[in-house]
Amino acid sequence: MKISKKAKGALVDSNGVVKINTSQLPNAGKGLFALVEFKRGDIVCEYEGEIVTWAECERRSQEGHEGYAFFMTKNRCVDAYFTPWAFGRYANDARGVGRVEGLKNNAQYEIKRRDGVQKVFIVATRTIQPGQEIFVHYGDDYWRYLDGTREIILERERQKRKENKLKKLAIENGKTLNSQTKTTIKKVKKELEFA
Repeated sequence: MKISKKAKGALVDSNGVVKINTSQLPNAGKGLFALVEFKRGDIVCEYEGEIVTWAECERRSQEGHEGYAFFMTKNRCVDAYFTPWAFGRYANDARGVGRVEGLKNNAQYEIKRRDGVQKVFIVATRTIQPGQEIFVHYGDDYWRYLDGTREIILERERQKRKENKLKKLAIENGKTLNSQTKTTIKKVKKELEFA
């Protein structure tokens, strides 16, 4: 699906069935909204993106380019990280971090064969009215991975703050931290503990 026009600040797909607008979920950014009625079993849109291997998805994840990969097989994943024009990537999970009472998932991912190739689609699990946001469960593995990643990021931030604090203390105590003196944070910490 390609973008065809802007309608009242929202991006509309070329088929006129979905649009991208601000999500109802707090801090979720953009969301995917229905412009027509979808009945249970109707295809809302394809989850489009680059076709890459799982190894490539993991490599991208290490570089911070994560959150949009759909695993089909180890040799075939859809990664929508670098395809912001792909409408399916904007569907949020109502069971995710910014839950809002009364909002529930109304679609799911399904792998279907089209034109002889397996593709990923977002399919309605119940009737979705025009104007309603489309919510799809990302899967428990997604949230477990995200929680683990979040903890790693928080630990890195804590460590960085600690190192910056030590650098500041070292400077305040007349110690220099530069490549010429090759004083490490560890040495400064020891020196400050015994100062």
